[in-house]
Amino acid sequence: MTTGVGGDPILIWGAGAIGGILGAYFARAGQAVQMVDIVEDHVTAMSTDGLLIEGPVEEFRQVLPAATPETLTGSYRRVILAVKAHHTELALDMLMPHLAEDGYIVSAQNGMNERQIALRVGAHRTVGCFVNFSADWLGPGRILYGNRAAVALGELDGSMSSRLQEMHSLFSLVEPKAVMTDNIWGYLWGKMGYGSLLFATALTPESMSDAMDPAVHRPVYAMLGGEVMRLAAAEGVQPIGFNGFDPLAFSTVNTQQIDKSIDTMVAHNRKTAKTHSGIYRDLAVRKRKTEVDAQIGILVEIGRLHGIATPALECLYDMIRDIENGKREQSTELLDRMVPLCS
Repeated sequence: MTTGVGGDPILIWGAGAIGGILGAYFARAGQAVQMVDIVEDHVTAMSTDGLLIEGPVEEFRQVLPAATPETLTGSYRRVILAVKAHHTELALDMLMPHLAEDGYIVSAQNGMNERQIALRVGAHRTVGCFVNFSADWLGPGRILYGNRAAVALGELDGSMSSRLQEMHSLFSLVEPKAVMTDNIWGYLWGKMGYGSLLFATALTPESMSDAMDPAVHRPVYAMLGGEVMRLAAAEGVQPIGFNGFDPLAFSTVNTQQIDKSIDTMVAHNRKTAKTHSGIYRDLAVRKRKTEVDAQIGILVEIGRLHGIATPALECLYDMIRDIENGKREQSTELLDRMVPLCS
């Protein structure tokens, strides 16, 4: 199998937590990359002193060619999109002039943005990607790599292709256990289920593990996960579990198995240097909009299309939006308020 390293440069659009780690590892292995980011200080740091990857997984510094969208030139056959989910449309507007006629886009993002990308460029030019390793953008030229975790890549139609093998080899530089799959939608829906739980932890100031652990709040997580799994079933997808998240337990509302799944997720997240979710950091640290519309909002819309009630997801969506808009503060009390709804 091809190593995936070498050839023409790979355009990585979005050099934050995910994109930055991918670019640094690819470049260190000899793969030419071109980074793009909207934060000028970050672009300058990457191209001069280099991007510092730090944390318990590994620490190294890698100088990377970097540009802002306004200064980028050229066209690229291989593009990795690694922006926040709610920035996908704007990023596509800016990158499309740089996508070669025979090019394709890999969505290394949270959510199911492959649907949106495929509408713009075609499903045949879109590669699905699931990433669960923990990372945070700490500041210009600095990214925390908190822990290793599941990574999967797959063609949207489930086929195996040479470009999929190539991308799998590259992503394996970051996560040696990365997999190629014929069910990328299963991974993406599994991540949507897990992601709904992380949004719930972000209602509080607690770490992911501390927010998820208490027995009193477990009915909230059980109902959120169960609603997402019902939506996946309505879409004809069999979700895939990872790093403790058990789709079958949440689908069947098996309380004992849900507790086991949550215990495993709590233990997994206690081993990472990234204690809080990116959602929490958006709300509490960076004071900016989260991906709630592009993730939880999309789930609510899918529920309405199928006539499936999603009261827990709707309540969660409203609370996150209220925090974004300054109408509520992050508090464990918000989880308390959801318990009667989910019990």
